[in-house]
Formats: sequence, C-alpha cells, structure tokens
Amino acid sequence: SISLLWKEAQTYPLFSLLGEMEGHMFECVNQAAVHEELEDETRRLCDVRPFLPVLKLITRNCGRAERILDSKIGVLIGKGLHELDALQDQQVKDFRSKMKRVSEEKMQRMQLMSCGEWLRSCYSTQLGTGCPYNEINYHLKVSLHCTVTELMDQALKKWQTTHGPEEDIGTRSDYVLRVSGRFEFLFEDHPLNQCKYIRDCLLANESPHLTLVHCDVVKAMFEKEISTIGSVLARKTSNPPLPLPPKKRPPTVSTLSVFPAHQLIKGVLSFVHLAVRAGLFHGTELLCKTAVSSESSSRSEHVWNKTLEFDIAVCDLPRMARLCFAIYAVMDKVKKQRSTKNTHLNKYQTIPWVNTMVFDYRGQLKTGDIILHCWSSFPDELEEMLNPIGTIQTNPYTENATELHISFPEYSTQPVVFPSIMQRILVKNRPQRPEKLSELKEIMERDPLSQLCENEKDLIWTLRYDCRENFPQSLPKLLLSVKWSKHEDMAQLQALLQIWPKLSPRDALELLDFNYPDQYVREFAVICLRDMSDDELLQYLLQLVQVLRYEPYYDCALSRFLLERAQSSRKIGHFLFWHLRSEMYMPAVSVHFALILEAYCRGCIPHIEVLKKQVEALNKLKAVSELIKLGTIKTKTKQAHLKEAMMTCLRQTGFIETLSDLQSPLNPNILLAGVHVERCKYMDSKMKPLWIVYNNKLLGGDTVGIIFKNGDDLRQDMLTLQILRLMDLLWKEANLDLRIVPYGCLATGDRSGLIEVVSSADTIANIQKTSSNMAAAAAFNKDALLNWLKDKNSGDALDKAIEEFTLSCAGYCVATYVLGIGDRHSDNIMVRSTGQLFHIDFGHILGNFKSKFGIKRERVPFILTHDFIHVIQQGKTGNTEKFGNFRQYCEEAYLILRKNGNLFITLFALMLTAGLPELTSVKDIQYLKDSLALGKTDEEALKQFRQKFDEALRESWTTKVNWMAHIVAHPS
Repeated sequence: SISLLWKEAQTYPLFSLLGEMEGHMFECVNQAAVHEELEDETRRLCDVRPFLPVLKLITRNCGRAERILDSKIGVLIGKGLHELDALQDQQVKDFRSKMKRVSEEKMQRMQLMSCGEWLRSCYSTQLGTGCPYNEINYHLKVSLHCTVTELMDQALKKWQTTHGPEEDIGTRSDYVLRVSGRFEFLFEDHPLNQCKYIRDCLLANESPHLTLVHCDVVKAMFEKEISTIGSVLARKTSNPPLPLPPKKRPPTVSTLSVFPAHQLIKGVLSFVHLAVRAGLFHGTELLCKTAVSSESSSRSEHVWNKTLEFDIAVCDLPRMARLCFAIYAVMDKVKKQRSTKNTHLNKYQTIPWVNTMVFDYRGQLKTGDIILHCWSSFPDELEEMLNPIGTIQTNPYTENATELHISFPEYSTQPVVFPSIMQRILVKNRPQRPEKLSELKEIMERDPLSQLCENEKDLIWTLRYDCRENFPQSLPKLLLSVKWSKHEDMAQLQALLQIWPKLSPRDALELLDFNYPDQYVREFAVICLRDMSDDELLQYLLQLVQVLRYEPYYDCALSRFLLERAQSSRKIGHFLFWHLRSEMYMPAVSVHFALILEAYCRGCIPHIEVLKKQVEALNKLKAVSELIKLGTIKTKTKQAHLKEAMMTCLRQTGFIETLSDLQSPLNPNILLAGVHVERCKYMDSKMKPLWIVYNNKLLGGDTVGIIFKNGDDLRQDMLTLQILRLMDLLWKEANLDLRIVPYGCLATGDRSGLIEVVSSADTIANIQKTSSNMAAAAAFNKDALLNWLKDKNSGDALDKAIEEFTLSCAGYCVATYVLGIGDRHSDNIMVRSTGQLFHIDFGHILGNFKSKFGIKRERVPFILTHDFIHVIQQGKTGNTEKFGNFRQYCEEAYLILRKNGNLFITLFALMLTAGLPELTSVKDIQYLKDSLALGKTDEEALKQFRQKFDEALRESWTTKVNWMAHIVAHPS
C-alpha cells in the first residue's frame, strides 16, 4: 500500500518534497496496455494484474472520494475514465457533464426515499441473512384468493401458537414477504393467484416457498446503501463550469484527399488507381445520386482536390442524413497467382469505408476540415458500394487506419442550424379517398420484410390520415413512403406524429430499426415503450441495447429511457450493465457504451460494489479456464491431474474470497454463497467449459449450477433462448403452456459467458447409452427413454411426466422448425426427471444446418423420433389418441406464433448489426417469413406445416441413423 511506501521513503533524501501522502496514488500499465490509476488501495495486485511489476507514483488532481469513485467505475466498465477525459470530443464532454448532473440529482432523490420505496427498486445483497425466523419451516394451507397480508398474518399466528404468547415477534408491519432462495418480494396486497411466482409454481406443480424477513434487516441494508451515497455526494468537489462552445473553424477550400494504409488490397498489382464514392443516406434510403471522384494514381499519398456535389438542396437535407464514403481501387492488370482459382480479381476492389453525419449533435450543419479514420471490414451486401448501416464512429485504431481528409463548405458566417419542430409544422387539409381503403388494407397487412413499390408508397402517403385512423400500427410503412429528400413532406410527417395514436410497445419496437432514423419517430417509439412493465422491458432489453448502435448521437431518447428505467429497477440495471459491458471490446461501440455505463454507475452508486464483485469473480473463472486449456494443449496432462489442479486453484484464499457471496450474473435474484469445490469439474468439449456448483445463500442445502464458457460466442444462444422465452410467453397468453425450459444464458465479454445448469436433467444420448451395452445399438433402443422416466416417476407421477414430455416435445418441435435450429442430435436434447424435454447449444439457426460432404446432415425440419413417439403413446403402439393430442398441440402452437410473425421478424431485424455469424442480412430473416408462411392464409400455412410434420415422421429412421453415428463418434 502507499502507506508502506511512505514509511520506507522517510529514510531517503528529499522525502520532505513529496508532500502529503493523501495527495498521491499509484499508476500501472495493465494487461490491456492502458495506464490505470490505482485509486482503490483495497484491490490486490493479483486482481490488478499489471503488465510489468512496476508501479508509478503520481499526484492526485481532485478530491479523493471522487477519484476513488472514478477509479471504481473505470475498472468496472472495462475502460478507464481518463480515456474518456482524453477524447477531444465536445459531444462526449457535454453528455458526461449532463449525465453527471442528472445522476447526482437521482442519488439525492434516493437519499430521500423511505425504506419501502428503496426495497421495491433495489434489492440488497445481504437481505434476509440476519433474520432469526428464516430457519423455521411451517406448512400453511391457504386459499388461492388469500391476499399477501392475510398470508403473513396466518404465518405469524402459527409462529405464536407454536412458541407461545410470551415471545414477542412483533406485528405484520415488522416484516416483508420474500420468495425463498431469491431476492424477489411479494409487496402488493393482491390475491396470491395473481403473483407471478405463485402462478409459476402452480403450473410446475411445485409448492411455493416463502420467507418472512424482519424489517430491521432490510433497514440495516437500506441505511448502508444511503450511507454509501452520502459519503460520495458529501465529499464531491463543486461541479465544473459548463464547457465553452468550440471555436468556429475558418472557411476552407472544399477538397478531398486520402492517405491510405500500407497494404491497400491483396494481390500483386502492377499499377493502382484509387477513387472515392460518396452517398447521402437517410436510413437505407439513398437521398440522391452518389458522387464519385476522379481516379488518383499515386503510390503513397492520394490527393484529389475535387469538390463532390450532390443533387439535393441543403434545405431538403433531413436531420439524420449521413454521408457515406467508400474508397476503392481500380486495377489495370493483376498478375496471375499460383492457384488456378480466382486468377483475376474484380475490376473494382473496395478497401476502406467510413460514415459521418451531415449535422452535428447540436443540429448544426458541419463545416470545415474533418479527418475520418476508415474501417476495413465490409459486409456482403452493399448499396452503391457504400455501407450506410455501418457505424458513424471513426476507427479508434488510428495508426493502421486509412485516413480520409474531407472539408465541408461554409454556407454562412453563422452556423446553419436545423430548425426545430415547431417552426416546421405545415398541416394541409386532409385528403379523402375512401374507395382506396381496401387496397390500403391489403398493403398494411403485409409483413415487415415485404417491399413497397413506388405506386404503393404514393398511395400510402396520399391516404396518410386514413392510415392514422384505420391502421395506426402501420406507421412503419407510412415512414417508408415519406420522401425524406423533400422538407415539405418531413414537416407534414412531424405534424402527423404529434396526433398519431400511441402504439403498443410490441408494435413500437419496429420503429427503432435502422430504416427509421428520424429523431421524432424514435422519440415517439420511446414514448410508446414507456408503457412496458419491468418484465416486458427485460424481455426486449437485448434488442434495445443493440439498436443503440443505430443512434448517431450519445444523448438520445432511447439512452435516456434505458438509464431512467435501469436506475429505478436494480434488475433492469443489472442486465443493462452486462449487455453493454459484454461488448466493450468492440471498437465501434466502446465509447458510446462506456458513456452509458458510466452514467448508470453514477446514478446507482450502491450497485457498483455488487457488480464489481461479479466482474472479479468472472476474471477468476477465466484464469482457471486458461489454466485448464494450457494444461490440455502443452502437457497433455491426464484429466484427473487437471481436475486436481483446478480444485487446488479454487481452494486458494484469493479465489475463495472473490468467488463467494455474490449475486449470480445470470439472475441477480439468486445469491451465490460459496463454491462447492468437490462437485466442480471441467467439460470435455473443445473450449473446456467449467462446471461450477454453488451453494444458494438464501436457501440452505440448495445448490446452483453454472457453466462458464471461455472461447465460445454465446450471443447467438442468448438470442435463441430469448426468442424461446417469448414463444413461451405468447403461448401462455393464449392459455397454452408447453412447459418450455428457457434456461439462463448471458454473454459477459469477448467470446465468454455463463449458462445456467438445469437441475435433474440428462441428455438423450446418456439415457440411451446407460441402457445399452453397445454404442451403435443405443440410438435404436426405443424403450430407453420411457424406462428412464419410469425409474424417476411412479404411479400418477409417471402419467404427469409423460404429459410434460408430450407438451414440451410439441413446443420444441414447433420452435426448432420456425427458427431453423440446426445440428440437432442426442447430445443437445435433454430431458428432466419431471418429463420436460428441452434443447441446448444453438450454434446454428435460421436454416444454417451443418453439412457433411456438401450434403445437409439434417433432412427433416424438426426432430421427431420413434423414441419420442413411444413415450408420447405411453409405450402403446396403437395409442392414436395421445399422439393426436400431441399433433394438436403442435398445430395450435404454430398458429399462435404465426399471429405474432411480425414481432419475430422485428426482433431479428433489430439484431442485424450485432455481428452474429448467422444473422448478417435481411436474407437470413427471410427464413422466418417462409417457416411461418407469412402472406398465406391459416389454412394454407397449416397444410404446409402438416406436410413437414408427416415428413418428420417418415424420416425418423434417418434421424436414428444420424444419432447412431453421433453416439459412435462421441462415445464418452
């Protein structure tokens, strides 16, 4: 620590010149090659992990409390705040300054909260652990219509009866009711059958477990959090003055020049010509014809000194217009390469691309010289060789990036500012065209992927008031019909938006797609999203974080909405943090996401320590994972020795402390007490995932299993499981519970994350192999699965388990068919002892099936083997009634998903820029449209589905052969 250094330094000359100890701290270079200030001296060096064993002493330049907070936030979000300080970007400075004020006001309001108000939004880590009444169990039989307060009264009465009146246990107002084993509370005085937890228990045929927690415990935690806030707010230095406006750039000549990186393109060129193409876009719509420079033929620095003109008036530029550039090489001659394939490259080779907004974040038209650092990667589908859907951030890795120097012209001595909405309203008389309503209805009922022709766009725009009255949910199609290159149309639309009826949150999600960049449209969408409950918001949070990529400015309605909801609900804050934190390694979003993370942390100071504990625990698990991988690769160490090394590592004091007493990143309602080391292991797949078993702190004797993956991208699994969770919700809304198991899955960083272990479950392969001596015969043992269920369930419980199997099998048959989930085999289909079947590992979706020798391994749309049918029919070959029920469940489930087809398409479309390998273009989403048969009638769609169902039955023998091959190839 610095105090030890000070003690040592007293023996050295010039010690007196050091000054006060409190005015100094250490700095190091960390593993990311970034200077890190070590303000928090409680951190151990093994957690800091400096790149070299060297610490530098530096002086502080502001208050200690503020510096400690900045340091903690920087470590937590994975980007030091000094990196944000160093950015010469006025937008960053303004956003941080504004968020700092907003967050401080939020913390001041929290200080004024009552204990009850605080509890409803922020569940503390230690809650309930000090209550002496938690250890006694009582069984109460109550009516489902019994209210929460009536239940609490009965529990206290039972306690009093058992222990006698002499023991003072207080009254109902001294307690809160918590779900046992979780940070989930039953606050409102509703009947029990309206509580989500109680309903879930009833559906699963399980007894609810509830705990009375004494308010003193809650109050102690409340006071601790308020104290944490007070210590930061009280000692903060005064707010800095607002930043001065940037200096106005002098007028410059309109020029265009480019300084290319060392290697322009692959191949040996005898001569290279470079050209620049530029286009003005609003979303994906090209506003006017693209402009192309002349060809430059230098070998080093390419200079054009050419003005690129666009055929659009400045007054017609939409507020969210973006200027997109692509630099490409034009080859005269390419030397033949050794390979006989691809002996000639295309005439045009695209090299770098970059985008920038035409108006800055204050609405001022950009002027003067700008240097844009380009990106080199390019998507497959391009619009005019440009990439309008790409980021408007420039490449932060400036040393190796191509530099494009451009200059915007000066139009006036004063800044040209985009007018506000009130100055632009030009409402015209409403046109009346009732005879066209039937044609309009047909267009409006099409799915979001359907293209509109120009005549249809004109009709929609002409009948825009009829759209508002009769088809308000069709707003996206109206927006696609606006001529964004005409300011009169933009003004009309903005006037219309002010009187447009509110959309349901599900319909409003589509308005956040890249095709709708207008800020007023996106603000309208966010207004609609405000009606979402916390549970609904969590359902779509993954997409809402991804569409932040489409926001060109940091301070936008969506950012403010997400921060506001996260700071008023700890659970939303938890998942917002991890969805942002897991993508901090991506250069295109690192600054934007860091700013939102910083703002969240400043507005929820007590949550910092809770999240920090999780980040540190994941770092420890990553270290263990790398140890296992290293042992496997280098020494070919025996599995037993490696497992022993893993356990030794987990038993070290540093690991025990870091891995104990933390909220589960997968579900913050669960508190992980400590690792059950003896039950931990690593799995034998390629990336050696860790199987970690925890004790549940809030439920004695209960364990929680977590799989830590390091080296696998879990984002596609996370998306698939989110969609399965939504399907489950939609089916339940239609009174169809198909017993889906959408287990937890969370990406936490670059190719790393966590997966929830589903208890009491095994793979089909293991069940089959257990009952067969020969691996080849295992897949053909049709009785194995039914016998396994019989072993786990007897009497009426077996009938219940078979019903659970039938329902869940129907749900997953339909889900895998609709989503095109591939690579299905007996090792990634599991069954719980209760009978629920579920799928795992979603590496291939949307019809991207694995192929062998150029042939798709899966020839059937979903997995339905004789083993499954044997269980569904209760082992009786002719049990057509049970199988008929199963078919009915499948058809009913399919029709429910069809009704919500647009929602599924929207959710996948919002993920297009996430960088998922099998979701890169609209063509990928076309698979959903085809599998749901959108555009067809229910009768036509059901006919198609029945054909696929019958095909699955006919091909069940082929599936068995594939499973046999898999079992033989993977005997362990």
